[in-house]
Amino acid sequence: MRDGFIKVATTSPLIYPADVITNTAQIIKALKRAHEEKVKVLVFPELTITAYTAADLFLMNDLQDRALVALDNIIEESTKYPNLVSVIGTPLIESNQLYNTAVVICNGKILGVVPKLNIPNYQEFYEKRWFSTPKDENKKITLLGQETLFGTKLLFSASKIRDFVLAVEICEDLWVPSSPSQNHCVAGATIIANPSATDDLVGKSAYRADLVKMQSAKCIAAYLYAGASEGESSTDLVFTGHNIIAQNGKIYYDSEEVDDFSVRCDRDRLNTSIIDVQALSNDRRKMNTFYSDVVGYDTVYFDMEVEETSLDGLHINQNPFIPSSVSQMNKNCEKILNLQSQGLLRRLEAAHCKAAVIGLSGGLDSTLALLVTLRAFRKGNIPLTGIYAISMPCFGTTKRTKSNSQKLAQALNVTFQEINISKAVRQHFKDIGHEESIQSVVYENCQARERTQILMDMSNKVGGLVVGTGDLSELALGWATFNGDHMSMYGVNSSVPKTLVKHLVTYVANKEEDIKDVLLDIVNTPVSPELIPPTGEGEISQITENLVGPYILHDFFLYYFVRCSFSFSKISRLAVHAFEGVYDSDFINGWLDAFIKRFFMQQFKRSTLPDGPKVGSVTLSPRGDWRMPSDAPYQDWLQYTKHKLS
Repeated sequence: MRDGFIKVATTSPLIYPADVITNTAQIIKALKRAHEEKVKVLVFPELTITAYTAADLFLMNDLQDRALVALDNIIEESTKYPNLVSVIGTPLIESNQLYNTAVVICNGKILGVVPKLNIPNYQEFYEKRWFSTPKDENKKITLLGQETLFGTKLLFSASKIRDFVLAVEICEDLWVPSSPSQNHCVAGATIIANPSATDDLVGKSAYRADLVKMQSAKCIAAYLYAGASEGESSTDLVFTGHNIIAQNGKIYYDSEEVDDFSVRCDRDRLNTSIIDVQALSNDRRKMNTFYSDVVGYDTVYFDMEVEETSLDGLHINQNPFIPSSVSQMNKNCEKILNLQSQGLLRRLEAAHCKAAVIGLSGGLDSTLALLVTLRAFRKGNIPLTGIYAISMPCFGTTKRTKSNSQKLAQALNVTFQEINISKAVRQHFKDIGHEESIQSVVYENCQARERTQILMDMSNKVGGLVVGTGDLSELALGWATFNGDHMSMYGVNSSVPKTLVKHLVTYVANKEEDIKDVLLDIVNTPVSPELIPPTGEGEISQITENLVGPYILHDFFLYYFVRCSFSFSKISRLAVHAFEGVYDSDFINGWLDAFIKRFFMQQFKRSTLPDGPKVGSVTLSPRGDWRMPSDAPYQDWLQYTKHKLS
C-alpha cells in the first residue's frame, strides 16, 4: 500500500437462488482466498447471499431471516482475515422496508450499509416489486448488535492510508444519467465498488465495459464491477459473471477478454489488479474543475495496517509515451504528425511566410522536423522548394550523417544547401582566445551557436522562419546549447520525447518507400550532437546516451514526474519493476540522480522556450503545462529521495 498501490479484486462465486447455505460457504471461501492473496478490497456481486434471481422469495420471512444469520456468520468469519474490506450484497429490512443493499465489512465490523438508490422496473427488471427506494440521506442504525450507518452517501476511508477512500453504488446506479458514483468521487472516493447482477445479451458486455471505462475516466477513479454468475436462475435471463476493473479510463481486467474459456468459467478465482489511488488523487488535484457542491456525506474510518503491496502482476510499460499496441501506435503517430504540421502551417500563415529553414544534421530530431515541415507545406499547397534544409558540417560531422542529410533532402525535393562552419568557428575561437585543442563546452557550444546564427540569418534572407528540432527529452535534461539549438522560431518537436521520435520516423519510413532506406539508417544511427571529432575510423565518438544516460530511462522518469507528480522514490520503484532483467537498481537510481540534477539545474532553458505545439499529455512549455522557478535547488530533492530509497 506504500505509494498508493492497493491490490483489489472482484469475484463471481457460483451461487444459487435462495440457497443461503451454499452461497455463504462460497463467500467465506472467497474471503479466505483474498486474504491469502493479500487483497485489500474484495467486491462480490449484487445480493450475493441470496442471489439476485430469488424473485418473490425475497418477500418470505424465512429467506430474510436466513440472510441475516448468514451475514452475521460472514462478519464473524471476517475476523480471521484482517486488512480486508469486503462489499457483500444482501436483502435487508430497515424500518419495516426491504432494501437491496451492499454491506461493507472489515475485520468483524460493519462499516456501513449502502442501499441501491435506483431501483429498475422496466423490461426484464421488476425490482420495485420487492425493494424500496431509499431516501438520499444517511442515518444511524443498529445491525446485528453493531451501531452503523445506513445510506447512499457513505465514504469508507483507511485512517492510515491517504487517498484510500471507498464508496459503493449498486448495478443500475451506474446506468442512470446521474450516477451516485459521480458525487461519491467529488466527495472524496477514489475507489468505486459496484456489486451488480446485470444479465447478458448480444453486445451488452462490450457496452458494459465501455460504461465502466468511461465512468472511471469521468470520475478519475478506480471502478470495481462484479457481476452475478451462471448460478443465477435461467428462467428468463442468463448471467455470465462479467467482472471489470478499470482505473481512470483504462481497463485493467475484463473477464470477457480472457481467452481461456476454462479460466473464464472458474468461479472460485479472484479477478485481481493493482490500482494506484495516489495517482488518482494527483490527477484530481491538477484539475480545478473537479469539484461540486455535494453535501450530506459521512466518512467512516477503519483501521488497516500499512503493508507492502507487491507489484508482481502489474504491467508497467517501459515506454509510457508509446502504446504497446502496434495499431494504436500507428494511429498515434499519424495524429502527432498532423498536430505538429498543423501547428507549423498555422504559424507560417500567421507570419505570412512561404519558406522554412531547418538545420539538417542527419540525426533523428532534425529528420522528424523536416518530415513535419514537408507535411505542413503539402497541406498548405506551398512549393517544397521553400523548405531550406541546411547542412552545416564541422569538426564532429561524420560521413554517415552528412550523406544521409543530403540524400533525404534531395529525395524530398526540398532546397538543400551545405555550409561548412569550420572556418567560421575557428575564427571565433581566435576572436575569444580559445585554443582549438581544448575540447571543452566552449569548443562544443561555439559550433552550436554558429549554426543557429546561420539559420536565423538564412531565414531573414529567404523570408522564412527557423523550424526548431529539439525534442522534449533534451529539454528535460537541458541537453541543448542555450541560444544555440535551444532557440528557433517554432519548435515542432518540443513535446515529443526522444523514444517517440524514433517511432515517428520509423512510421514514415514504413509508409514512404522511396525514403525508407535513408530514414531507417537515420533511426539506427547512434544519437549524438557530433561536436567532437570522429574516431580514427570515421565513426561517431560522442554518444549522447553514454554521457546523459539511456533516453528510455529518462523518458520514464519524465513521464511519471511531470504527468503523474510521483515522488522520485516511487518512480524508482516503478522503474526497478519495469526494467527488471534489463537494468539493475543501482544503474537506474544512478541515472535517476542525474535526471533530478539536470532537470532542476536546466530549468532556465525551458523558461525561454520558443513556441511549439503540444501533442501529448506531457509538455514543458512555460506558457502551458510546466512552470517552475529557474533557481530551485535540487539538493533537497536528491537527499529526500535517497532517504526514502534507503
